[in-house]
Amino acid sequence: MSSIADEQTLIDEVLRLEIQLTAARARLNHCPPPSASGIQATSPPNGLPSHLLLLLSDSALPLGSFAFSSGLESYLAHHSSPTTNAKAVSEAFPRFLTLALTTLATTTLPYLLAAHRCPKQLQELDATLDACTLCPVARRASVAQGKALLTLWERALRTGAGDSPAALALGDFSVVFKSVPLHCDKSFELSGHFAPIWAAVTCAMGITLHESTYTFLFNHAKAVVSAAVRASVMGPYAAQGMLASGWLRGEIEEAMAKNWDVGIEDAAQGVPMCDLWVGRHELLYSRIFNS
Repeated sequence: MSSIADEQTLIDEVLRLEIQLTAARARLNHCPPPSASGIQATSPPNGLPSHLLLLLSDSALPLGSFAFSSGLESYLAHHSSPTTNAKAVSEAFPRFLTLALTTLATTTLPYLLAAHRCPKQLQELDATLDACTLCPVARRASVAQGKALLTLWERALRTGAGDSPAALALGDFSVVFKSVPLHCDKSFELSGHFAPIWAAVTCAMGITLHESTYTFLFNHAKAVVSAAVRASVMGPYAAQGMLASGWLRGEIEEAMAKNWDVGIEDAAQGVPMCDLWVGRHELLYSRIFNS
C-alpha cells in the first residue's frame, strides 16, 4: 500500500508541475492559461508535435505548392525516349527527388535559417534571395508561394501570435510589400520569396528552427512526390510509401546537416542541371504544371 501511495503522490506532483508549466508558457505568449480542472492523470505528454506545426504541414494549406513540379515535368520530357518504359522512369525518380532536395537546401535553406534566427533582417534577406535567384521559373514559383503564405498569415495565422520580433517583422514587410513606390528606384521593392517568409511565420508561431526547417523540406518532398503521381510516374500507394520511408527522412536530415551552418554568402546551386530543367519547362510543347 505504501508503494501505491508513493506512486500516486508522484503522479499528483507531476500534474501540479505540468499545470504550472502550462500557465507559465501561456503568460509568456500573452495568452490566458487553460483551465486546470480538466487535467487528468492520462493527459498527453508535452512531447507531442506542435498543433501549429501540424497545421503548416497539411497538404490542404492554400499555398499553391502542388501547382509546381520543381522541374520534374521537364526532367521527364528531356529523359523520355521510345525505349524508355514506365518502370525505368519510376526507378529513376528517387534520384531526381534527391537532386530536388539538394537544390532547395543549397540555394534556399541558408535564407530560411538566417530569417528564423534574425527575423529583423527579413526584408534584406528577401531582396538578397531575389537577386541571387537567376532562374525566372524558379523565382516565379518561390514568389507565388511566398505571397500566398503572407496572405495566409495576415488573414488566418496572425491572431494570437503576439508581438514577437518575427510578427513585427512580418507586419513591416507587409506594409513595404504592399506600398506603391514613389520613385523609380526598384532597389526597395520586395518580392516575397517563400523561404524567408516561411521562416518568419514559423518563428512568430513559436515553432523551433529545426522543426521549421524539416517541415519546409518535407513539404517540398510532398509536392514533388504529388507531381510524380499526377505525371504517372508512380501510384498513390507507392508515393505514400516513399513519404513514409526512412530513406526520405535520411535524405532530409542529411540535407539539413550539410547546410545548417552555411551562410547566405555561401548559398549556391548545388545541382546546376536542376536550373536547366526548371528553366526549360516553359519550352515544353504541353505541360500540366507551372514549373
